[in-house]
Amino acid sequence: MKLVELPELIELNDFSGDYHSFNEAVYQIFKNDFIINKPIFKGKRLGLKKHPIVDGKEYTYYHFTHSGNIEKERVPDFRRMERIGYPKPIIDYSDCRTLKVWRNKRGNKNRILILHEEERYVVVLDDRNDYILPWTAYFIEYKNQLRRFLKEYEAYKNAETAD
Repeated sequence: MKLVELPELIELNDFSGDYHSFNEAVYQIFKNDFIINKPIFKGKRLGLKKHPIVDGKEYTYYHFTHSGNIEKERVPDFRRMERIGYPKPIIDYSDCRTLKVWRNKRGNKNRILILHEEERYVVVLDDRNDYILPWTAYFIEYKNQLRRFLKEYEAYKNAETAD
C-alpha cells in the first residue's frame, strides 16, 4: 500500500501577487489532474461536472477552488487554490492507510469522503452509481469541523463492522 505523497502548495506569492496568473496556474494543475489525467477511485475512472462553464473553466473547478453557500456568489478560496494538487493523489491512493474513506448521504446524494487527517483536507466525491464525480475538496479550518468528520467516520466504520 503506497503512501500518498502530496505536492507542495502553490501560492499567490509565487506569482508576485498577480491573481490572474495564479488562477491560471491553479487551473492548469486542475486541468492536468482532472481532464487530461483523470483520477481513479477504487478502479473506477472519475467523470467531471463541466457545466455550467464559468469564465472558460469547468464547474468542478469552482467547487474545488471557491467557497460559499450560494452558487452564484462563490468567492476564491486561497486555501483551496493552494492545495489544488492534493485531490488527485488523495483519490488515486484512497486505499492508503493514512487516509480515512467513508460513505454518507446528504439529502438524496450518495457521497464518498476521503479525509487526510494530518493535512486537515477532505475530498468529496458524488457516487452516481454508473460513475463518480469529484464534487469538492477543501482545507478543514476548524477543529470542531475535523472532529465532526472523525466522528462520522467512526460511526461509519462501527456500522460497517456491525453488519
